[in-house]
Amino acid sequence: MTRLTAQDFDQELLILFDAYVHGTIDRRGFLAGAQKFAVAGMSASLLLAALSPNFALAQQVSPSDPRLKTERLAYPSSDGHGTVNGYLARPASASGPLPTILVAHENRGLNPHIEDIARRLALDGFMAFAPDALTPLGGYPGDEDKARQLFAKLDQAKTREDFVAGARYLKGRADCSGKLGVVGFCWGGGIAHVLATRLPELDAAVPFYGNHPPAEEAAKVKAPLLIHFAGVDERINAAWPAYEAALKAAGAHYTAHVYAGTQHGFNNDTTPRFDAASAKLAWERTLAFFDKNLQRA
Repeated sequence: MTRLTAQDFDQELLILFDAYVHGTIDRRGFLAGAQKFAVAGMSASLLLAALSPNFALAQQVSPSDPRLKTERLAYPSSDGHGTVNGYLARPASASGPLPTILVAHENRGLNPHIEDIARRLALDGFMAFAPDALTPLGGYPGDEDKARQLFAKLDQAKTREDFVAGARYLKGRADCSGKLGVVGFCWGGGIAHVLATRLPELDAAVPFYGNHPPAEEAAKVKAPLLIHFAGVDERINAAWPAYEAALKAAGAHYTAHVYAGTQHGFNNDTTPRFDAASAKLAWERTLAFFDKNLQRA
């Protein structure tokens, strides 16, 4: 199957799709706006299907991979929604405690792609845990449109507390080495930033194209940050100069990379916005950053 890339679509259409993904417009609004890009054999509906995730195409690690131990579990979140479900992956061969990484998903809940990310991290020697923000609404529904609709109904303040609780749960596990990192994508990138301001015990945070906290929160950041930006992502990038200035003023340790010409979501290999070269480089940098700061054996 031929993989489409961002270069196969008009930039205006990609911006329209980003607005749809993030709830600025609904499905009907996308289809109406995409009609101008429809050509013979490719209607607006087919354009939406082509831009939407294909989880099977992108899966890198099978859920039944014998090199891993995976489980679904629940943890308490007293300041959030009470109980939250999540997906845990660790190397099957591990004989002792492991450095741990919380994986914060995009604005669709714990979908197959994020579970695959957790498994990829586990194959690299970490214990990875991905909470599902949609737990109080029944969990990820298996449909991206329904997931976005449910996500808009969440109490975001409680959901942030769910991820704070998830990080503390992970760090407190007997099979955690005591070293804790977080990686997040899109909405989850914003969560990675939030955890960096909320958890002084955090050892490393890697936001991929996530919203920044208010500038005054930068003074609370204690963990080193590795921040990845798409080159073509004004919605996220416009807020960076102010937050960077605040990080500098606070003496925070951070490194930021901008991947020229890439779209928001460039690391997500389930959609045409995926940029293979930039994603490879960003992931290599991410693993090296976690190796350094989580002191993986």
